[in-house]
Amino acid sequence: MRKIIFVTGNKGKFSEVKEILAAKDIEVIQNSDGYPELQENELEPIAAYGAKWVAEKLGMPVMVDDSGLFIKALNGFPGPYSAFVEENLGNKRVLKLMEDEEDRTATFKSVIGYCEPDGEPLTFTGIVEGNIAFEELGTGGFGYDPIFDYNGKTFGELGDEFKNTVSHRRKALDKFLEWLE
Repeated sequence: MRKIIFVTGNKGKFSEVKEILAAKDIEVIQNSDGYPELQENELEPIAAYGAKWVAEKLGMPVMVDDSGLFIKALNGFPGPYSAFVEENLGNKRVLKLMEDEEDRTATFKSVIGYCEPDGEPLTFTGIVEGNIAFEELGTGGFGYDPIFDYNGKTFGELGDEFKNTVSHRRKALDKFLEWLE
């Protein structure tokens, strides 16, 4: 069985990645030590830098995930600052920002960064289009899942099993697995 170190302090991300990769006979080991995050407007350079930094530090192949919610009416906000905004403002305040907005289009984006020691980092991007709901719905998932509407239901309503087949992270992981094979 292949093993991959996944660097994240986010329990939801870890559970999702572990479940998806277990189906491909890959054991995911969590490392929650973190890494310095670049301040960038795009997720790819953040994930690439993080993967390279941790691979060099640990001397092992590693995977990181940088994800964001990009809301069209808010000019892509919170984007690469999604974790900070979710932690400090939360879904209710994001919904408050959206109160008078007619265009509720949003994109969930996940970038998997992978790097081996002394190697160059690779990134794999997954995107899901949806809308911002008018209220939090569902008890599943984590983070913005209860306010991200995907085809009439929020990620929070879909249940992890189904969500893990359509999520932005799943799409990024599928690209990673294709490369890995």
